[in-house]
Formats: sequence, structure tokens, C-alpha cells
Amino acid sequence: MSCLGSPLRLAYCIFLHFFLFSISATAQMALSVQSVDLGNVQVGSTLIVPVGVSNNGKSNVTISQVTTSGTGFSFVGPNLPITLAPRQGANLSVSFTPQMAGTSNGSIAISCGAYWGGHNTSHWGTMTAALSGTGTGGPGYLSAPSSMNLGSIPVGTSQTQALTVSNTGGSTLTISAATVGGSGFTVGGVSLPYNLAAGTSANLSVTFSPITSGTNNTTLTLTSNGSDPTLNVSLSGGGTTTTGTLAVTPGSMSFGGVTIGTNQTESGSVTASGGSVTLSSTSSSNSAFTVGGLTLPITLASGQSAPFTLTFAPTSTGTTSASISFFTGNSTSVSETASGSGATTQHTVDLSWNASTSGSISGYNVYRGTAASGPFSKVNSVLDASLSYSDNTVQSGQTYYYATTAVDPSGLESSYSNQAQAVVPFP
Repeated sequence: MSCLGSPLRLAYCIFLHFFLFSISATAQMALSVQSVDLGNVQVGSTLIVPVGVSNNGKSNVTISQVTTSGTGFSFVGPNLPITLAPRQGANLSVSFTPQMAGTSNGSIAISCGAYWGGHNTSHWGTMTAALSGTGTGGPGYLSAPSSMNLGSIPVGTSQTQALTVSNTGGSTLTISAATVGGSGFTVGGVSLPYNLAAGTSANLSVTFSPITSGTNNTTLTLTSNGSDPTLNVSLSGGGTTTTGTLAVTPGSMSFGGVTIGTNQTESGSVTASGGSVTLSSTSSSNSAFTVGGLTLPITLASGQSAPFTLTFAPTSTGTTSASISFFTGNSTSVSETASGSGATTQHTVDLSWNASTSGSISGYNVYRGTAASGPFSKVNSVLDASLSYSDNTVQSGQTYYYATTAVDPSGLESSYSNQAQAVVPFP
């Protein structure tokens, strides 16, 4: 461990670790570089330390570029390129300027090359080492986004957004004033003066209330006792006299066939344009279609969308449709169409019977009626030579009565057998 000085501050203790970088197995180019912990540095001040590199190889090595990563770390010298002969060393200067309390980690990357071998071939590579340091103490430091756009809204209305301010310094600061130039913008959210502890944030509320149409630009100035006593945030917004309009997407929905007793849901959205729009209510011309997913009333800024769902729950068979309307606060509306059909589950009645006691039988016919007294209609298209039949032409919720006849080889048909009743469930 050695103590290194800095022209910008008192000496600090630096902890050094060594890394070896070797490109060639024959050690034509081999460098060592220090990994540096810069220790504690007061927030807002700068410490510059040397990072030692040594050429441990057999060829001259040229350092062409040095870069650093990590907040607060910078390469400050010497001017590049520099060439190190074998067994020669050099110091690369790195600065650390912490902007907030706490540990920062980074790295130094060194691009270097050497010439050896046939035709004096060039060989290049990059070596890295770790950098670290800790910001301590120091005054408060106030930070915030450099700008805020509150969008375009109708004259006579207002819109509010949160502006997050943070103290990234080492001690508590006090925000004493928040001043807005021009008209149309106001700031609230906290009571001033406001104490903001180190490492914490607070939300100010910025409200835009245009009184005339057109673009409005101004500056919010935050005053504090931090190391940056004045912080400016650019504010912008637009006032419009154009009434916003509402659009619905998609313009139509088709659900196809949906089994009675079940439901199907599709998604859509409504979007405001040309100004903010308040969506106050919805309606459906058919109770089988219902709108969901919206908490009303809801105000949409220009360009903002809100999702919704449409559910189709048929209660009867056949095709049906509806007009779905979305109403705004100024009594205008936009609509979409919806369609679907109610379907029943396809049921099958399975029948079986005993063989006829007559001598010679070619097959059987199956008859069906909706009343025990008839009339009956034959449902099989060809003579059934088996002792069973499946009827898949039945309708949900219907009751059927079945009977069979036996047919001999000459085509003579017997009378009806005993009846069998079948109740088809719904749906």
C-alpha cells in the first residue's frame, strides 16, 4: 500500500492490485496493470491518482487508447500514444469525482499493440482493470429531469404530472422556492421550504391549465441550499379549442358460433384525438353482448387509449347482432357492430333392439316422432342390417319417440315395435 498525492486535494491511501495481460504464449507482449481503489472522496471534489502499467514482455508495446467506465471516473493523461520498451513502466492518471454518497465501481480499458514475427506483424489487444471509490459527505445536490411536456389539452381544462426531484449529494438540503415564469403552469405537491435528506426523492405536482390556444413554454426554477443552488426545468404544453373526438377499434367484432350456456370475450380499445375526451357511459342494443373492462367515467388525453372487453353469451340458437355505443361527456357517441350465433351441442341418440323372431329378415327401419301418438318419420336412409342405430340429427332440449320395423327379403315391412323415449339435454 502506498499513499499517492493529488493536486486537487489532500493525499489519500490507494489500494493496488495487479493483473497480468498476455497476448503471446512466448511473452512477446505482456503487460501488468493496477486495479485501483481510490478510497473515500468527498462529494463534489476530485481525486487524481496514477494507475501503473508495466511492459513485462520482449517487444516494445504502444498504448494507443485508454477509456474508463463508471460514474465519476475519467482518464486524464498522459497524451497518447505512448510506447513502453521491455521492462519499462508508466503511470496513467485517472480522476474520480463523485456526485453522490456511496460506492462507485468502474473500469479502465487499455488498447495496446506490438510488432514481432515475420514481416514485423502487428498484434493488438485490450487489457482492463477495476476502478472503485466511495463518495462521502459533501453538500446536498438537487437533481431533476431537464424538461417536462404536459401535452395538448382543451382550453379551460387542466392536466397534472409528477416531477421527481432527488438529493444525490451527501447531506440534507432545503428547497426554499419553486418559481414558474409565465402563466398556465402551477407547482405544488410539497410545502416549502422542504427538507430533502441525502439519497431521497420527492414528487412535485406540475399542473398545466391553458387559458388560450397555442403552445406554452416556460421555466420552473428550483432554489435550494445545495451545491447547485438553482435548478431549471423546462415546461411545455399546448392549449387547444378543438373538441376531442373518440374512436373505437375494431369497428366490428364477429364472434362466430358460441355454444348456448357459454360465452366468448374479445378485446378492443377507445382512443381520444384532437383533445381530451371524457367517456361517460356505454350501451348495447342486445343483452347477449356486454361491455366490460372500463371504470366510468374516464378522461382520456389526446392520443391516449383505454382497453375494453366485449362478451357474447347467447341464450338462443341462430345468428344475432348488436350495436355497441360509447358516449362522451358532450353527448356525442361512437359505435361498433358485433355479431355472433348461438349454437347447441351436437347430441347423439344411440338405439339398439332385439332381433325379429320372424324367419328371414333383410334389415330394419328406424322411425322417429316428437309425440308418442306420432306421426313418425323414417330416419335411416338405407335399410339397417344391424341391431343398432345412432341418430345425430337431434336438437337440444327436444324429446323424441322411436320405433323400429323389420323388413323381409320381398320388402314386406312389419308393424312398429314397442316405443323408446329419448330426452335430449339442453344445450
